[in-house]
Amino acid sequence: MTTTNETEALAPPAEDRPAPNAVAWTAAGLVVVLALAYLTKYLDKNVPGWLAGTGLARISKSVEYPVYAIAIGLIGNVVLTTTGLRDRLGGAFRTEFFIKTGLVLLGVSINLSLLVTAAGPAIVQALVLISGVFLFTWWLGGRFGLDDKLRALLASAVSICGVSAAIAAAGAVRAKREQLAYAASLVILFALPSIFLLPYLADVFGLSDAVAGAWIGGNIDTTAAVTAAGTLAGEDALKVATIVKVTQNALIGIVAIALTAYFAFKVEKSADAERPGLGELWRRFPKFVLGFVAASILGTWYAHQVSAADNTAAQAVATNLRTWFLILAFVSIGLEFRVKALREAGWRPIAVFASATVVNIGLALGLAALLFANFQV
Repeated sequence: MTTTNETEALAPPAEDRPAPNAVAWTAAGLVVVLALAYLTKYLDKNVPGWLAGTGLARISKSVEYPVYAIAIGLIGNVVLTTTGLRDRLGGAFRTEFFIKTGLVLLGVSINLSLLVTAAGPAIVQALVLISGVFLFTWWLGGRFGLDDKLRALLASAVSICGVSAAIAAAGAVRAKREQLAYAASLVILFALPSIFLLPYLADVFGLSDAVAGAWIGGNIDTTAAVTAAGTLAGEDALKVATIVKVTQNALIGIVAIALTAYFAFKVEKSADAERPGLGELWRRFPKFVLGFVAASILGTWYAHQVSAADNTAAQAVATNLRTWFLILAFVSIGLEFRVKALREAGWRPIAVFASATVVNIGLALGLAALLFANFQV
């Protein structure tokens, strides 16, 4: 998978960014992200106490840190955009790095037996879901007259894992920068309400933790948004959602290779194009997946080597670190959102992405209910 991060996908062209003081501005941006993360933690801890005994007490207890983090990030986005500082500080809004570090730390708390037993249905769900949603989006994009490269980006983003998949697809099909910006902005636009809507609907439908987690992990496009929604749905739902999403992430490389070959030998019909090999597949493979599995193995081994009290203490440290990295990721989600790219996209890509999202929601729910109905977390 390409090393370009999600921030770069949404950032302005290199010539528009201040180069001389880039490191200093990135450091300043990191200070902003850390300050907003601290504010998130502060509100998460104190708001329920402030509102105790009021009509909002019950609501305040149900609101968790992803809600505060994203809301604060969006407010910070408005302030920084208004003051003209957003683009200068944008190098520190590294959602992808923060979320992948958090997920590796989450792996420590997932017993290897859960990872192994969930892998089977997760793989089946990923294969069916990616194939079905990708082909539907590709077909609908053609009906709406979208450029083939934009079709590939939208289909990859909505069927696999959002911006990361769009970036990989953009490299495979040599998409234009503005096309990648369209796709990335649409992913974030549709992911934000899903963070809150899907856990709510899972509760309304009375879904089990496993089914809710599989639905969230299979449907929401970005890994960061999946983690946020899973956190709202509960710890057990988060574990299943993460395993399902990590399984989909692992297929990015295969889809990117297929797109490279398709565009080289059919769409662009380049006779001298090199066939992508195993080295290219490894380059595109999301390496954090291996870190997640390794952390699960290490955590399971450690739990069998020490006393229950020592393991609980170690898990608490890992959970605290994970929470901080996830807060940084959720704050960055809000800071990264751009309205400009959506305005420039026009209505057709939005219509295609919205339709594909509806199909994804329905198909993911059906597969989750079928494959995880009797699954025990």
